Amino acid sequence: QVEESAISLWNWAVTKHTGSVVNDEQRAKLRFVACRLVCLCEGSDPPEATIRRQILMSMKTGKGWIDIGKADLADEFLEIAMTSIEKLHVKLLKGSDGEADIHVHKADVEKNLFKVLSYQAESVFAQGDFQKAVMCMQRCKDMLMKLPKETCYLSILCYNFGVETYEWKRYEQSSFWLSQSYDIGKMDMKYSVGKEMQAKVLRLLATAYFEWDCNLYLDKALQAISLANKENLHPAGCFLKVKILLKSGASDEDINSAVAEFLHHEMSLDFCLNTAKLLLEHGRESVGFDFLKSVRERFESSPDLGKIILLHIDFLLQNKRELLAKQKVEEIIIGHYTGKQLLPEALNQLHIILWDRAAKHYEAKNYSEALHWYNYSVSFYTPGQIDQNLAKLQRNMASCYLRLKQVDKAKEAVKEAERCDPNSIFTKFNVYKIAVMEKDTDKAVEAVIEMGKLAEKSSQHDKLGVDENTGTNLLSLAAQIALENEQQVVAIKALEYLSEHLQDCRQLFAALKCLVRLMLSKVTAENEEKRDEDINAILTYLTLAHKRLAESFTEEKFTGDMRILEAHWFRKVAWNLAVQLRGCPEKMRDFFLLSFKLSQFCPSDKAVLMAQKTCLLMAAAVDLEMGRQQVTPSEQMELLTQALQHLQTCKEIWKVLKLTGDFAKDPTDTLLLLYEFEARSKLNDPTLHNLMESVWEQPQIEVKTLEIIASLAMESPARYPVLCKKALKSALNLHRKQTVIDAVKCSKCLHSLIDLSLPTGVTDLDACVLLEVWDYFEDALSVISSTDAYPEMEILWLMTRAWNTGIFQYTVGKYKEAEQWCGLGMRFLSHLGSLKKSYE
Repeated sequence: QVEESAISLWNWAVTKHTGSVVNDEQRAKLRFVACRLVCLCEGSDPPEATIRRQILMSMKTGKGWIDIGKADLADEFLEIAMTSIEKLHVKLLKGSDGEADIHVHKADVEKNLFKVLSYQAESVFAQGDFQKAVMCMQRCKDMLMKLPKETCYLSILCYNFGVETYEWKRYEQSSFWLSQSYDIGKMDMKYSVGKEMQAKVLRLLATAYFEWDCNLYLDKALQAISLANKENLHPAGCFLKVKILLKSGASDEDINSAVAEFLHHEMSLDFCLNTAKLLLEHGRESVGFDFLKSVRERFESSPDLGKIILLHIDFLLQNKRELLAKQKVEEIIIGHYTGKQLLPEALNQLHIILWDRAAKHYEAKNYSEALHWYNYSVSFYTPGQIDQNLAKLQRNMASCYLRLKQVDKAKEAVKEAERCDPNSIFTKFNVYKIAVMEKDTDKAVEAVIEMGKLAEKSSQHDKLGVDENTGTNLLSLAAQIALENEQQVVAIKALEYLSEHLQDCRQLFAALKCLVRLMLSKVTAENEEKRDEDINAILTYLTLAHKRLAESFTEEKFTGDMRILEAHWFRKVAWNLAVQLRGCPEKMRDFFLLSFKLSQFCPSDKAVLMAQKTCLLMAAAVDLEMGRQQVTPSEQMELLTQALQHLQTCKEIWKVLKLTGDFAKDPTDTLLLLYEFEARSKLNDPTLHNLMESVWEQPQIEVKTLEIIASLAMESPARYPVLCKKALKSALNLHRKQTVIDAVKCSKCLHSLIDLSLPTGVTDLDACVLLEVWDYFEDALSVISSTDAYPEMEILWLMTRAWNTGIFQYTVGKYKEAEQWCGLGMRFLSHLGSLKKSYE
């Protein structure tokens, strides 16, 4: 039952494979299962039919595994097949009736044995066991006398082994298998693979010897290829023979005779040309040119005759026989106008040769000679013809004329190029070069603008047939030419376009640096009226540098260190310009801010942090100064808000910076406090009182700082009298604590305090306010009594204010208070100097 199922499975796999239901690997697996099951069902003495079936199934299963590249799985089944063949042989001998039967049985067994051995050869070959493969093949070869029909099969099997080992560059093994293939192929001519196949085997054998070790096996290679050509003359065989002879250093005579072999046969023109190239490349000019002459005679009527002439010209040029090459070209030109035109493909090839020769002369600075070759190319175009290649040709000629200082001829060539291809960036570049040479700045700038537009179009649409870098490369060259010719205006325009379109970071920063330097030299030489526009331009360049530095870099060539170097360069330029623009606060602020932004790409060392702190402080100072000018409330609010933002960032940097050393004498803390106080007070910021709480607690606060705070507290639109008085009182206390009291500064403090507390023209004064003000007058008297330096005019002012306060009390019927205040005023009278008599 199992055996029947296994046979059914086998047959199903065969039919389904025929209908492409299962693939090769699936079929191999199905055969594997069926074959295994059949083998398991074998009894101790199986009948002949069972053994035959087992041989067939084992062989085919083994072959199936070989065919899908799993040769190691095939060995087991091929061994089973071999054992089964022996069993069959024994069984047939037992059951035979005589010599005739034995002969038939033996032939039957040998056929199967040959197949199994050939499969085993394939299997061990695939597994890389050369020796076993040779043994299996040798046994098969020995059986060919009895099985002559298998000659072709075994010959092709050896050839296939030869091909594979050749592809693996195992030339020794390959030459063995190919020799065997050839030997087996000629064992029985009736069942041979045929002359064509034998020649193919020999050609590959010759190639294997040639590539293995040409010097050592040259004779064998030559012998193999000569045999191949005798068996069946083929272009590949002829070509290989010439190749081997050339490698062996054979005489021209031997090579001539080898070449002559295939002149007597129908060989294609391309084959003949390839042979001629081979001869000429190996320096066999005599043989090569003679052969070309013969080929030309043979293909005289061929439409492809031009190919032969072109090859002739090409090799004449390669061998520096330029005069002969020119004669050949002139012959073609004459033929072109007398009905012997080259085919379009050949004509294109000729143009390439002519342009290449012209380019070589141009590189060697032989411009007249280059023009000679370009003129040959022009000869093939009809007057008025519009062709992009003709435009290129005219541009190349214009370059030669410019080198020769023949500007008029260059102009004519460019004009012709414009006619053929008006929207070419290359043509505009030539127009530009002529304009620069003639020092026509306006025309040069116009050409640069057009080049810039075309570069932009090519990057957006790529319809101009140029790659994306061409536009930027030409603009770079344009800038270089302008600088070499000392035309800064033109160079700046070219560099501006470049900075807008360059993708390469290194090139972009180089262009921006050049622009900045050019503009700086311009600014230095200009008067103030013209400077503004150029300063704005530099600001634009530096802003672009910052923008590009801020982008993420994917270029391997632009490293992090390069980015830092570029950032340092641009930040220093911005800093220097900011310092120079003291007369223009707004610009100064912009450059300081740019310098700060650029410095953020630099490592935060002490020097960079100091620069960042200064930049932000200066920017905040400028915003505050501009806020003090006559600006609208909304503008003032914006300026003050900006200043606060700068100060906040600055405070963070200052915190870090203070950790790096001793900054006891640095005024930054004071400036930060004063700037922040001014901004917040004028913005009517509710957090202002909180800010001041920390200030009052500072033991080291300076008098000057307190006086400025007092002044700022009442500077419009700020109005904080309480804060002002607190600052003034603190300042006064500090003045009083000095060893030597500064009477002038004290007088100013007291004046301000009295003015704040006792406003002029106010009638309804609270008693406690009067009491507070009385204390200030007493303080003043105390200071006046202790020094002679109190300003007389201030004493007079104090006396008058006290007296007037008394008079005011008198008018409202407060006689006691009036007497006190008038009395207070009179106490100052005795301290007056020259003015005393006037007021007594």
